[in-house]
Amino acid sequence: MTHRCGFIAVVGRPNVGKSTLVNRLVGQKVSITSRKAQTTRHAVIGIISRDDAQFVLVDTPGFQTRHRGGLNQALNRAVTDSLGDVDVVLFVVDATTFGERDEQVLRLIPERVPVVAVVNKVDMLEKRELLLPYIDKLRKLRDFAEVVPVSAETGVQCDTLLDVLVPFIPEGPPLYDVEQVTDRSERFLAAELVREKLFRFTGDELPYGMVVVVDQFETEGELRRIRCNIIVSRDSHKGMVIGAGGSQLKRVATEARQDMERQFGGTVFLEVHVRVDADWIDDPRRLRKYGYV
Repeated sequence: MTHRCGFIAVVGRPNVGKSTLVNRLVGQKVSITSRKAQTTRHAVIGIISRDDAQFVLVDTPGFQTRHRGGLNQALNRAVTDSLGDVDVVLFVVDATTFGERDEQVLRLIPERVPVVAVVNKVDMLEKRELLLPYIDKLRKLRDFAEVVPVSAETGVQCDTLLDVLVPFIPEGPPLYDVEQVTDRSERFLAAELVREKLFRFTGDELPYGMVVVVDQFETEGELRRIRCNIIVSRDSHKGMVIGAGGSQLKRVATEARQDMERQFGGTVFLEVHVRVDADWIDDPRRLRKYGYV
């Protein structure tokens, strides 16, 4: 049997379900999710190994067209950089809405790269007959290699999507161990899981001026001792993260620790602190310090 292996960039505007799709295809969480835009801030690789192929999915931040500033510019560069050397692109759109922001992302994709349009959230359509005119509209924008309707939330058509990708990736041996599901370290995943809880539990204003830094990650057998600092850009945000009597911070830490124990397969002692680093999101030096440049 011929074996294939290739890189697939997963792109789209914010909130179309890219990370949920990657997690569904991989079979476990490798990229954090929330309902807020820009939850994904780094290109995260998810690896799927089958007998006939290894798919290396590159989950990218949602391309930001509305807001500029240092952080969003860095995230947009992560998207465009990810398109440089991939074999095929998954252009993910929301079945319930399509607009200029989607078209702006589509225009970023080089013409030389095959593009599979993934119409996500089909389970949210009130009327399934709306899907065909939606797909017709998509096909007028670009000569897509394929158009595949899916639901990342329920798993509908996700196995079919992988089958569709096989002809577009080159022949070759696996690049990663078949048991590996991501290229990211446990240290990176720990910070991301804390950030995910912050995105889910705090107000709309906070997450964009916040980053999580792991200061300590020690392993003793199946025990992990982890200390994180939550960095916020304003003094007022510190209180929002901590909450009345420390209730918000305790909730974030508890649920993040529980996720880490499921993800890492062992006991986790998690210590979380909050500190202010004013306006770091527009400072190139500090963006570099926190891993965004």
